[in-house]
Amino acid sequence: MELKQMLRILFRWWWLVALPLVVVAAYVGLTYVPPGGSYQVVMRFAVGTEPAGLSEDYDRYYPWLTSEYVANGLADVAVTGAFAEAVSVRLAAQGLAIAPAALQAAIVSDNAQSITVLYLYWGDPEQLLAIAEAASAELIGNGVAYFPQLEGVGIAARRLDAPAPVLLAPGLRAQLLGPIMRLALAGVVGLALIFLAHYFDPTVREAAELAALGIPIVGYVPFKRR
Repeated sequence: MELKQMLRILFRWWWLVALPLVVVAAYVGLTYVPPGGSYQVVMRFAVGTEPAGLSEDYDRYYPWLTSEYVANGLADVAVTGAFAEAVSVRLAAQGLAIAPAALQAAIVSDNAQSITVLYLYWGDPEQLLAIAEAASAELIGNGVAYFPQLEGVGIAARRLDAPAPVLLAPGLRAQLLGPIMRLALAGVVGLALIFLAHYFDPTVREAAELAALGIPIVGYVPFKRR
């Protein structure tokens, strides 16, 4: 099918595309509800070894170096399934049942020298506070369980930020994705209706259509627009 022929078909049946687009646009305009924003908690922890360090030589160089390794390690631990499962157990003891997989997806971590940073994201601010407290308790009270090489030395972690949920507004992409997808689907449905209507249309509109069927053309009356 040539491009010109396709354009003629689209121009002939354009209302089959416009109709579903208008209907879906009206439905979206009447029922659209902006997506709710999520809440974020940011907590920073100063970490090191307990007691003061593995060595007091070199002006406490090794204790500071060890603290950076531990901060990096705890940041990596905080995004693991084992950590999420431990936090889930702590929450279950408080009567809050949250699957470890959901918790693992809600935790993002980072570290800056001797500081471990946790970013927690959740839709309910009260539940987020409970999650933050459970994650903090696990990180401070049970951090050594994730590092067998530090057994007997201990890890000291101090929380520097109290958990305070902050509402994050949904991004423009999240707000527009739903309506755009619905309108795009309506356009696809409209295009499918156009080619379906053309396929079942018995009307002969051009001499080339008769020639394609092997019917000889004796003559034709030209159409003239006024």
